[in-house]
Amino acid sequence: MAGSGVRPGWPVAMDGQVWWTEDRPDEGGRTVIVHRAADGTRRDVLPPPWCARTRVHEYGGSPYTVTPAGDVVFANLEDQRLYVVSGDGEPEPLTDDGCRYADLLVHDGQVWCVREQHDEDGKVTRAVVAIPLDGGEARVWATGCDFYAGPAVSPDGRHLAYVCWNHPRMPWDGTELRVVPLDGGAAWRVRGGPAESVLAPAWKDDTRLYLISDASGWWNLYEVGLRGEDARALHPAEEEFTLPPWQLGGRPYAVLPDGRLAVLHGRGDLRLGLLDPGAGTLTDLDLPCTGWNASLAADGTSVIGIGYAATAPRSVISVDTVTGRHQALEHDPAPLPDPAYLPVPEPVLVRRPSADVHAYLYPPHPLATDGTPPYVIFVHGGPTAHADTALDLEKAFLTSRGIGVLDLNYGGSTGYGRVYRDRLRGQWGVVDVEDTIAAAEWLAGEGLADPGRIAVRGSSSGGWTVMAACCRSGVFAGGVSYYGISALGPLAAHTHDFESRYVEWLVGPEDPQVYAAREPLALVSGVSCPMLLLQGLDDPVVPPEQSSAFADALAERGVPCTYLAFEGESHGFRRIETRAAALAAELAFYQQIFS
Repeated sequence: MAGSGVRPGWPVAMDGQVWWTEDRPDEGGRTVIVHRAADGTRRDVLPPPWCARTRVHEYGGSPYTVTPAGDVVFANLEDQRLYVVSGDGEPEPLTDDGCRYADLLVHDGQVWCVREQHDEDGKVTRAVVAIPLDGGEARVWATGCDFYAGPAVSPDGRHLAYVCWNHPRMPWDGTELRVVPLDGGAAWRVRGGPAESVLAPAWKDDTRLYLISDASGWWNLYEVGLRGEDARALHPAEEEFTLPPWQLGGRPYAVLPDGRLAVLHGRGDLRLGLLDPGAGTLTDLDLPCTGWNASLAADGTSVIGIGYAATAPRSVISVDTVTGRHQALEHDPAPLPDPAYLPVPEPVLVRRPSADVHAYLYPPHPLATDGTPPYVIFVHGGPTAHADTALDLEKAFLTSRGIGVLDLNYGGSTGYGRVYRDRLRGQWGVVDVEDTIAAAEWLAGEGLADPGRIAVRGSSSGGWTVMAACCRSGVFAGGVSYYGISALGPLAAHTHDFESRYVEWLVGPEDPQVYAAREPLALVSGVSCPMLLLQGLDDPVVPPEQSSAFADALAERGVPCTYLAFEGESHGFRRIETRAAALAAELAFYQQIFS
């Protein structure tokens, strides 16, 4: 299991060639750029120790782009500088400063991107800049806002479109789409505001734009004039046409030569379809994927994306939009177990008076089950994110041993519209916790799980929910937190800039009484079950003190707790040895509490 997880991402396609990234656990978590030539041969663009990963917003995003000549421009993890590599040559530096770069595109001999600067006093500033490929100073085209995303240059090279927003909002709360003339003049707002999330602009032609907006309560596709005139929804639906932009560089739709759009849409998982913007008709393609990453690339009539299913790993897939034929260009090379051991999710609803809660049920393997089985509730991070149905060998690792899994999309999860997403507004530590407790009670009430053998596990904000749920309920036999949050004040004071005001939306302005009523560290006296806490010591998002303080508090009260810290790991474990150690510890924990 630890050797799996070669995660492909961020496809680029041009003239029959395809590029993508791969995160490789067996190379210390190194991110490699892979090139597949038109004849099908493939090679790594970057030899070790080069690692293509950007730290913009700390969560990063697409770390590279490709020039018309086929050269690759990428951000190197170690120094965050941009480099250019041609063919099999050595990377040459393009920038010489200490900035970070993401959301890269090449137009007219320049790299257009989002630049992030960190001053010595800790101040962070961002801008949209253009960097000449032949050397020279970057030119700033947009500045003054806290955040930027999605730079797009019009076909005639006269205008630049981009998305921007300011603290305390996150990009799924409220953003603006702006356009600036490249021959001089001030930028203007095309669409968006404090209560509308506008994302992913792309040019239809020199005077009209496509964009995604949640003005209807769902992230739908729109077409709009250069100054916001004649806006129209292309296919109004109670579905999402993108995922939340935790990372920069996503392209959730692609414009095809015949004017149609290859789009991703759905509830929960996104499926691939073809949208005729004139007629408004949307036709899904018959493909074996149950979901897709929110990043597509178009090359003529072909669309390339990262597709997945419950029994097949994430793969780079090319789809011919004329014939409908598809081909997997690359997938995780790790061998899969017998398909009989791969659990297939069943969508379920946990009925609650306030709102039904979405989840996916993964029953344990029948041959490994003796009586009513134990279950582990998975709580995703974010919390503005969602659990999908992609192949996850961590689930199979448990279900093949007779332990069922319920993957919970608690209130606040994405994929089900803005109303469901906003259930968590001001209610973090309440709605997510109550939904998790209700899920455990539902499992027991439906006779699916042994009431005395239900555990809960989660990472990051999911770790917060795990700790808080164990503080507020005795329904759990144990809790597992990966780099979880235990205290709000230190988080708001020390986390990275992107999420530094996120707590205001999730909980509210700083209030000691409210914080004490929500945060696990203040409620630790309510924990009676054993806990396992795992933490990377180089985590810039959730400082290690969040987990260690909770572990110390449990120890003071005599509650069984194991705290494991890993040198060199950040927010999300990447190294094969770390993943193996963490999984072995987690399995041992379940064996003890379920025995």
